[in-house]
Amino acid sequence: MTLIELKKIFLLELKETFPVEEIESFFFLLMEHHLNKRRLDLALQPDFNVDAQIKIHFETALAQLKKEFPIQYIIGKTEFLGLTFEVNQHVLIPRPETEELVTWVLNLHKHKKHLHILDIGTGSGCIPISLAKNMDKAIIDAIDLSEAALSVAKKNAALNGVHIDFIQNDILQVEGLDKTYDLIISNPPYVRESEKLSMHNNVLQYEPEIALFVDDQNPLIFYKHIVQLAQLSIKKEGELFLEINQYLGKAVMELLRNNGFREIEIKKDFYDADRMIRAVKN
Repeated sequence: MTLIELKKIFLLELKETFPVEEIESFFFLLMEHHLNKRRLDLALQPDFNVDAQIKIHFETALAQLKKEFPIQYIIGKTEFLGLTFEVNQHVLIPRPETEELVTWVLNLHKHKKHLHILDIGTGSGCIPISLAKNMDKAIIDAIDLSEAALSVAKKNAALNGVHIDFIQNDILQVEGLDKTYDLIISNPPYVRESEKLSMHNNVLQYEPEIALFVDDQNPLIFYKHIVQLAQLSIKKEGELFLEINQYLGKAVMELLRNNGFREIEIKKDFYDADRMIRAVKN
C-alpha cells in the first residue's frame, strides 16, 4: 500500500469525527513517528510503499483515533516550547496555554542566574524542564502527587538533559515547604465539574481527571493551598505564576491580594481568555 492510499483511508474513516486539517495533522505525525518522513516527503514520494508491519502501526492508530484517543498518547510524545516530552495517560498533554505561561516567566527572568524555582503539580515536567533548558544555573524543584507522573517527568528530564529535584507529595496536605524560592509556578487542576459538558471526549475519556477537575463548591482549593504556601516560602520580592480558569481570575486575584501579594497582573492567552496570573511577594 502506498502512503497516499493510506492517507485516503484516514481521511475517509475519520471524516465523521475530525476536520480534514486535523486528520492530515494526525497522519503526518504518524508518518514522522513511524517512517521519519515529513509532509514534504509525501508530496515528493506519493507512491512510497508502506511495508506490512508499518501498515499495522497505522491501522492500530486509526482504530484508536476513531475512539478519539489522543494522538500524543498514540505516538507517546509531544512538543512543548520546541522540546520533546514523553507522555502517557498518567500525565496531562501539555497545552499551548501553558507554553504561554512559561514564556512569560522566561521573558521576565531568563537572564537571571541561580534562581531557586518550584513547580507545583508538575505532571510531565514540561514547566520545570523548559525553564531549566532556558535559564542559566537555575535550581529547580518540582512536586507532584502521582508517582506514575513523576516517573514520566524524570524520563523527560533525562531526555532533555536537565536536572530537576522531583518530590512526591500531596500539595493539599503540605503545611510548609523546607526551602524558600525566588519563583513558584503552578498549573493546578482548575476545571470545574460543571464545565465537563463543554469539553471534548479525547480529554474527558483519556486524560487524568486528578490533574484536571475540581469541585464546583470549592474551585479554588488548589489556589488557596498554593498561595498560603507561597506566602510563607517565596522570598521577599519573589514572584508567583499561576495558570487559571478563565472564569475565576478575579477570585484568584482577590485571594492573592488578601495573602500579602502585590503587583497582581492577569494575562490573556491567544484565545483572549484570562489564563495566567503573576504576583509579587511583599
